[in-house]
Amino acid sequence: MQRHELDAWLGTDHGLTAEQIDELLAQADEIEERHDGDQDEMREALITAHRVLLGDSDVVADLAKRRTDARAAEAQAVAGLRQAAAMLINGGAATESGFARQAGVDRMTVRKWLGK
Repeated sequence: MQRHELDAWLGTDHGLTAEQIDELLAQADEIEERHDGDQDEMREALITAHRVLLGDSDVVADLAKRRTDARAAEAQAVAGLRQAAAMLINGGAATESGFARQAGVDRMTVRKWLGK
């Protein structure tokens, strides 16, 4: 990341000192290497670095809560998918491979859900 790109990303009301901006720029370079060009991951990591540099004491708790909430949402979605698989495949409205494709999982996962 170039300095002018970071300045544009931060805007004018960022709350950082010149030294903190230098540190954030160094972090941005490390983030880019660590996340191998994944823009969503890089953005999240940069936001977190900015929060840490600002001394945000809630950053870890906030991220931990988001992770817990995401896991709960995933578990609920999987429960729904398992139920849909049982009804649609066992009822003949879908095939294992077709359901797997639509659900974004592999066929073996669907077979496991069906107890096969």
